[in-house]
Amino acid sequence: MARVLVSNANHLRGSAWLNFPRVLCESWSHENLVLLGDAAATAHFSIGSGTKLALELAIALASYLHDGDMKAAFRRYEEDRRVEVLKLQSAARNSTEWFENVERYLDLDPVQFNYSLLTRSQRISHENLRLRDPEWLASAEAWFQRQAASNRDRAPMFAPYQLRQMKLKNRIVVSPMAQYKAADGCPTDWHMVHYGERAKGGAALVFTEMTCVSADGRITLGCPGLYAAEHEAAWKRIVDFVHAETDAKICCQIGHSGRKGSTQLGWEEMDAPLPEGNWPIMSASAVPWSPRNQVPKEMDRADMDLVRDQFVAAAEMAERAGFDMLELHAAHGYLLSSFISPLSNSRRDDYGGSLENRMRYPLEIFRAVRAVWPAEKPMSVRISATDWSDGGVDAAEAVEIAALFREAGADICDVSAGQTSTEAQPVYGRMFQTPFSDRIRNQLGMPTMAVGNIFEPDHVNSILMAGRADLVCLARPHLSNPYWTLHASVALRDEEEAWPDPYLAGRDQMRRLADRG
Repeated sequence: MARVLVSNANHLRGSAWLNFPRVLCESWSHENLVLLGDAAATAHFSIGSGTKLALELAIALASYLHDGDMKAAFRRYEEDRRVEVLKLQSAARNSTEWFENVERYLDLDPVQFNYSLLTRSQRISHENLRLRDPEWLASAEAWFQRQAASNRDRAPMFAPYQLRQMKLKNRIVVSPMAQYKAADGCPTDWHMVHYGERAKGGAALVFTEMTCVSADGRITLGCPGLYAAEHEAAWKRIVDFVHAETDAKICCQIGHSGRKGSTQLGWEEMDAPLPEGNWPIMSASAVPWSPRNQVPKEMDRADMDLVRDQFVAAAEMAERAGFDMLELHAAHGYLLSSFISPLSNSRRDDYGGSLENRMRYPLEIFRAVRAVWPAEKPMSVRISATDWSDGGVDAAEAVEIAALFREAGADICDVSAGQTSTEAQPVYGRMFQTPFSDRIRNQLGMPTMAVGNIFEPDHVNSILMAGRADLVCLARPHLSNPYWTLHASVALRDEEEAWPDPYLAGRDQMRRLADRG
């Protein structure tokens, strides 16, 4: 006979939910005892999940017990339902944090505040709201377009956006994605086709992969650079094509690999050293990426001056190549990120210790690059908003980091997370990095780009409409489908998104097939 333990201690604590502990049991059963609902895994009643969770678990358990083998039923019950409970807990965490930090949203327009409230858990989506109240959502979309100086009847993702003098036709960004196809740092025909196709695919802004400022600053032998005349010429050819044949803008992301350099191609063994022929690497401190990787040289002032000048030279090349925007890569454990994170920066001089000291060199680089980058063109910075590890950068410190870059001249913050330590324990899920963008944007008042497991138009529209970001970056969806934005326009019955003239017949067929349902 199975015995069920059911508990709902949250309600007994009254308003104590504002300081809500997350509990997840290692095992949901013991002998003939099995846990249901909050006894197995607390959620949070701010999303009204307790009763729903208990009933769903009870129904699942009952169906498995019909087979007669209690132990097997308990095992299958836990295996099948644990992931669903983790998803619910993630939503509950988002909802709880929204209420705990509601003052962050008090300056939002009432329309956006209501939308943010309704979608706070990230489980209720844009199109789900349309099913519930199509009239209200249509009025909210019209409000969003008006804020973007547009009177078009379109989804939020198709609202225009401007940074300095750069005007974007919509809010979709092709995120940086390493291709590992360069030859001696030089982009090849692969890059021409790769970036050209994605620029034709409807996104407003296309990012290059991290483009390295020196040969020794490459991550792999296949990484492109901007440190030689032939690199500049090759990038100019790509930029000229994007400008001549599409209405997309193109941004060059520049960076230095630091302690994660001299490694194998991404499809070989990620972040692992080369079997032979490794080049010397440097970092904030002599702390290797892993025990297998070489120990980097701790940068001295001469090294810092050299690398700063390399960043400046790369920025000047990017301008001559015609890029519309520049991004400084200060995330993912690469050189500048290694100064920012206390997990990789153990220096005892003016560049280590306090956040002010750890930011000193990255800000020096940013200011030097901003000084040579044209004033009318925007510049962004990519940061890791959390190290996902004890003792590392957390979401609160990320706001301070973004503020310092803003003071140095950053127009928008590209908010990523993690990839800074092998000890990291990330919490994955749909749009899992968006809350970091939300916090920086609404607590600091700085424009942001959201990235991280965003793959549906519904995700994009929800993020934008709730004010969690100003632009939305998609990486893997653009690897599998360069025309993601154009296809999304058809799925949303949007007939204003421009297709390349040679592809109009394909557009028309796609629309006809969509109309047939």
